[in-house]
Amino acid sequence: MSLWFGDVAGIDLAAMGSGTLIENLGIEIVELREDALVGRMPVDRRSVQPAGVLHGGASVALAETLASWAGYLAVDRERFHVVGQEINANHIRPVFTGWVTATATPAAIGRRSHVWEVRIVDEAGKLVCISRCTLAVIEQRSTYATAEERGRS
Repeated sequence: MSLWFGDVAGIDLAAMGSGTLIENLGIEIVELREDALVGRMPVDRRSVQPAGVLHGGASVALAETLASWAGYLAVDRERFHVVGQEINANHIRPVFTGWVTATATPAAIGRRSHVWEVRIVDEAGKLVCISRCTLAVIEQRSTYATAEERGRS
């Protein structure tokens, strides 16, 4: 049984990420599984720190993006909106180049909050970062929108 609410096939997450940090970091959604959301991010000039390795903040941005999108897809978007409430991350190993892939899976899905675990791995499948993100579920229609709908492009 899928954890996603309603028909999510027609939701264009890439269009909603346009004109945001998501686009600036090159984050892409690559797979929507029945029980997880998978995305990736390039390790390049946009996401490294001065020492030339993946910036921990970029990893956290990737983790929160995946957790937030997953929460968004898991609720009735006509009645609820999700917002990040808390996030933590353990940075395990450096990445210098290539891509990192993040998989968000639910640790707990409640009526008022979600907790998502996000595992980020390098191209060899080695753990780079593990994060846990708590989302508040707010009783209001979701305000996620495309750049055009937000009035920005």
